[in-house]
Amino acid sequence: MTGTTTLWRPTGPQELALVEASGRRAWPPRLPDQPIFYPVLNEDYAIRIARDWNVRASGVGYVTRFEVDTAFLARYPVQQAGGRTILELWVPAEELAEFNRHIVGLIEVVHEFRPAC
Repeated sequence: MTGTTTLWRPTGPQELALVEASGRRAWPPRLPDQPIFYPVLNEDYAIRIARDWNVRASGVGYVTRFEVDTAFLARYPVQQAGGRTILELWVPAEELAEFNRHIVGLIEVVHEFRPAC
């Protein structure tokens, strides 16, 4: 057994509804203007996106956590999208169905953010 890697994904309510419709086992297909699916490698980065971007864009932001087969993930080099801890995997949209087949367990919501009152 190769083990799993924990990934996080900041998301808004529409994407989360589609994840829940899958039984919390898969990410929905990308829209035409979304050529990549990008889970992130650290929880803090996911929190910042969900809190600072998703809340403004859709009124609520969620951070999800999920496990993926580590051996499978080796095909996706880590991308540094800014600072030292801003790390992502870039999964081409056409590979998302295969990526989903390598998720181990359920996609969990671990944080929820709403506008400050």
